[in-house]
Amino acid sequence: MVVGLLRCIFGPKLRRVHRGADGSVSEGGFYYQPKILERHSDSILGWAYVLWSVSYYTSPLLLLYCYRKGYIVMSKIIPATPYASAFLLFLTGVACLRGMGRWTNPEYVQFITILAETKRNNSEENKRKLASYSFDFDHWPVDFSWSDVTTQKGGNVRKGGVPLLKPEHKYRGTMDSMIDNVLGLPCQIISYLIAKSFGRRMLYPGSVSLLQKAIMPMLLQGQARLIEEHQGKRAKLISCDGNQIDTVFLDRRATDTENGKKLVICCEGNAGFYEVGCVSTPLEAGYSVLGWNHPGFAGSTGVPFPQNEANAMDVVIQYATHRLNFRVKDIIMYAWSIGGFTATWATMNYPEIHALILDASFDDLVPLALKVMPESCRGLVTRTVRDYLNLNNADQLCKYQGPVVLIRRTKDEIITTIPDDVMSNRGNNLLLRLLHFRYPKVMGEEGVQVVREWLSATNTLQETALYSRYELDDDWCTSVLQSYRSEHGDAFPWTVGDDMTSEGRRQLAIFLAHKYMRNFDATHCTPLPASEFTLPWSL
Repeated sequence: MVVGLLRCIFGPKLRRVHRGADGSVSEGGFYYQPKILERHSDSILGWAYVLWSVSYYTSPLLLLYCYRKGYIVMSKIIPATPYASAFLLFLTGVACLRGMGRWTNPEYVQFITILAETKRNNSEENKRKLASYSFDFDHWPVDFSWSDVTTQKGGNVRKGGVPLLKPEHKYRGTMDSMIDNVLGLPCQIISYLIAKSFGRRMLYPGSVSLLQKAIMPMLLQGQARLIEEHQGKRAKLISCDGNQIDTVFLDRRATDTENGKKLVICCEGNAGFYEVGCVSTPLEAGYSVLGWNHPGFAGSTGVPFPQNEANAMDVVIQYATHRLNFRVKDIIMYAWSIGGFTATWATMNYPEIHALILDASFDDLVPLALKVMPESCRGLVTRTVRDYLNLNNADQLCKYQGPVVLIRRTKDEIITTIPDDVMSNRGNNLLLRLLHFRYPKVMGEEGVQVVREWLSATNTLQETALYSRYELDDDWCTSVLQSYRSEHGDAFPWTVGDDMTSEGRRQLAIFLAHKYMRNFDATHCTPLPASEFTLPWSL
């Protein structure tokens, strides 16, 4: 009895009971209904959490206000200590009352019993029963760890994380470098504080706990749809830095279709969650899908800095290959917006990945960060991004040799540096970098110029007019590229176009731009229809 009561006091918050996972619920899932004592005590604790969160995020202003009012002195802090202790004691009593309310609810008692049994014996049968419940994910048993694969291979667990591309620094003399480091120390400290405080939260607003609390009903609804309607399976993964990564897997291999045999790993945007994100697009297209949340998003722990993001991406791929039994060459990376960083990191480090689809993504974070910050902070912003928030998508993309397609939103208002100017879309720069790396001889001065003309076209009529003006011949371009590949192989960069006329290089440049990028007439946050989700072009 005492053990059961303690389990209820320290147990997780139960949110929903899903249908059919263990055979106990047959008429559909339903939200857990707490009794009066649990409901009211949970409400008090919820408001206490909100007040704490608001105080945390506004702490610099609060401290400044208290300092100016003279409140931060020992003579005023010491008398306030008993009040703080009494408040903590009050919250402890409320938590105990909540536990008693749970203890009198048969539904919660049944859930907490299954959870305790699963933690004691993490068998497939117990996990299947536990999958019927949606609750605080930090109590979910671990399903897969990065160290499992490392141990099997006889290696050591990497403590520092997986490798990242670092920005190149210009070489200077030892004395100059020492002087620069000393003089730049104040800026480095400021950059660190900016990145660790509001910088990371501006870049990944989805990691802010108050926002997550506000949209929790929507997340629960999306999660219920994936689990109950599409038989999704949640899993907790442990990355090499110890973060817990919340994932959902939707298996379509039983459909015996070609799409179902491919696994699409989805990388969400900076305020996206797999519960309500881009997972739906490949799912509707018939693919098997693996969705995951950034560190610090929903059930995932940690903070979404580039190193943590790469660590999370790595364990997701390891889970897909070693536990879900997909081959790397059967994996398709699909990313929306800022998810392009982890998707390009994955293709850079797992070159056998079948294809890469980047939707509304950008080449580099620095220009977009400068757009929203004062011009006077240009140097500080650049340094902060390069040192702590370096999302260098283009550099990583150029390390991948496989099929790529970029989807550009013609009405994108987020990754454009000039409002309503399609030519300022940073996806254009991503295309130019990719083409320049893969086909350097084609992308000379005339090649870049004609691709920029093509990028300025925002509809089919304008594109058709451009093709007519340059007399584009798709069959000729295809035959030229196929002939080069048969003679020189697949490895990029190619020297095709070196012995061509300017007219031939212009035709190839337009042809390649059209094959590597597709326009989608929509804004940044418009969901991509399943009809637009097609694999990249390949010879």
